[in-house]
Amino acid sequence: MNLLARELGSAFPELRVSEDDADRVAYTRDMWPRHHLAVRAGHPAGNRPGAIVWPASTDGVARLARWASRRGVALVPFGAGSGVCAGVLPRADAVVVDLKRMARVRGLDVEAPAIDVEGGHMGLPLEKLLERSGFTLGHFPSSILCSTVGGWVATRSAGQCSGAYGKIEDMVVALECVTGDGDVLNLRRRTSAPDLVPLIVGSEGTLAFVTSATLRLHPAVASRSFGAWSFPVIRQGWEAMREIFQQGLRPAVARLYDPFDAMLARHARAKSAATEAAPHAPGMGGVALRGLLRRPGMLNHLLHSNVGSRMLGGAMLIVAFESATESGTGRPADRARGIAQSMGGTWLGEGPARAWFARRYSVSYRQAPVFADGAFVDTMEVAASWSKLGGLYESVRRAVGPHVLVTAHFSHAYPDGCCIYFTFAGSGGGAGPSKVGWDAACEQTYDDTWRSALRAATQAGGTLSHHHGVGRSKAPRLRAELGAGVEVVKGLMRAFDPAGILNPGALMPASTSTSTSTSTSTSTSTTVQIDRESLLARIDGSTELAAAEELLNRAGLTLAVDGPLGPLSLAEWLARGAPGSRDGWLDPVDHLVAGLDATLAGGQSLTLHPAPRRAVGPDLTAMLVGAQGRFGRIDAAWLRVHRLGVERPTSPPFECDRDPAPNAGEQGVLDAIGSALERAGAIAE
Repeated sequence: MNLLARELGSAFPELRVSEDDADRVAYTRDMWPRHHLAVRAGHPAGNRPGAIVWPASTDGVARLARWASRRGVALVPFGAGSGVCAGVLPRADAVVVDLKRMARVRGLDVEAPAIDVEGGHMGLPLEKLLERSGFTLGHFPSSILCSTVGGWVATRSAGQCSGAYGKIEDMVVALECVTGDGDVLNLRRRTSAPDLVPLIVGSEGTLAFVTSATLRLHPAVASRSFGAWSFPVIRQGWEAMREIFQQGLRPAVARLYDPFDAMLARHARAKSAATEAAPHAPGMGGVALRGLLRRPGMLNHLLHSNVGSRMLGGAMLIVAFESATESGTGRPADRARGIAQSMGGTWLGEGPARAWFARRYSVSYRQAPVFADGAFVDTMEVAASWSKLGGLYESVRRAVGPHVLVTAHFSHAYPDGCCIYFTFAGSGGGAGPSKVGWDAACEQTYDDTWRSALRAATQAGGTLSHHHGVGRSKAPRLRAELGAGVEVVKGLMRAFDPAGILNPGALMPASTSTSTSTSTSTSTSTTVQIDRESLLARIDGSTELAAAEELLNRAGLTLAVDGPLGPLSLAEWLARGAPGSRDGWLDPVDHLVAGLDATLAGGQSLTLHPAPRRAVGPDLTAMLVGAQGRFGRIDAAWLRVHRLGVERPTSPPFECDRDPAPNAGEQGVLDAIGSALERAGAIAE
């Protein structure tokens, strides 16, 4: 037994500890496809942790963290290992902490309704349990078979039905966490006082262990309606999606496939209807596949041309509406059909959407044959406001087209924007015939593709991640999106984890560059600027709310604030938690703040350009909205605005304390955050 494992066994005799070689290999990485290339090249485990432990209680995690903090031993939280961004890559002197023994349901509140469940609970068993009780969480990531509640929270996960239920951050009511120095925190969502929950959600194990989460529930689904349309031009398809959501409709599923992806979906449906395909034998077709992918530029040009689009049958949009009543989906589905057809869509019936629903998890398990054939495949999910979506789509395709075959579908839509889910397939390009040379060439192509794609995404005004997170794979571009926000995240890490033991190396870029954000925010010389396509308005912080509303009304828009606006400035209103704005639980898909410019208490400037539901670490808007000015002032904000006269959707009732008083543990962390930000500001000066 190595020294680290012996010390753990001595300090915690009740703790299950392993230094077994098989365990150390199994826990050495997550499912980042770049790792698959290393495995294929004969390098299956470059980084093996010193030990793996399986605590069974919050107290056990807390005692382990206190021990590790004193000793300076790195701890790597581990859910089910299904992440795809190198969020797990432990050092040889690190301890991997697998939380799956903490999988108890602590309570089911059928009145709220809500569930308190420990972070190690696996996804599909949780949903099955809820279904038997008459509820659904509404969270169905493609990895639901191999992911945990804690992993969802850590990565700011999205499920396939996000169009009705939102992402995981829209479901979290409260969190129990263990910080890096072993303190147990109970965090609650709130609106008019600082809210620490959005800082933990998306922090990728760098701030705290998520030991338990209280999650909002919905009544179980009683009926579904499906529909599908084809579009000659893909832009028509996303315009239909935009209008569906901006008209107040909330399909649980809305997915738009580009012509090539649509062709693959139709082919898979036809093959499934006839018979199951013969098992794929590794190596079959490998030569042809590698040859096809060696020079993808011309193929991409053909597939994305007007001629190619017509040959492939055009783009395809599928939708699925869900309801807790037997007849609740009829009218919304009819309205969506009218909108799609008014945008040039041709009705394809329910079949394509039903076929997708029947096999909706299978796509996540089709990568292995591609790697076995000597090529590679990966996905990249980025997002942008509707006005920037076309530029994002074209920019990423142009950037990666010379390297790989690229296809895309659009999913996870919101009133203000949408996620684009790119799929890349590539090979070794001009590499020689030897196996070692080929694998090295594949790795080079892979790395070139990702660098080009991430650069193109940020330059086009998109966000680096919508729901997979940052890990280590996207960290080099994090500063390009967050600018000074990177230093804010580092300050949060110091506040929650003073010894720096939690998942070191994840999320943060290794570079010490101090370059600023590539924000696309426009000049503040005009107090209100409107992005009508995205239904967003950039409003100067000093503008009185009543004056902003008057300007918006002239454009046929409104902030939809209930009650008198009074003399409050926009900055004051947001600092107080936007009193009079609609309760966020009533429509989890619709968020008030899309981006902002701020000056922090330490003097640093922070810019978060508007992008829907970024998953690039902690949600830094929580440092300012509802925080009563504790951490800085809002200089301007991008807010979601509404068309006058459009009825807003309403989710089923949800009962919880909207504004609980901060507890002593939360107050202590808030003080630590303030001190960390002040120190960061002093260093910057």
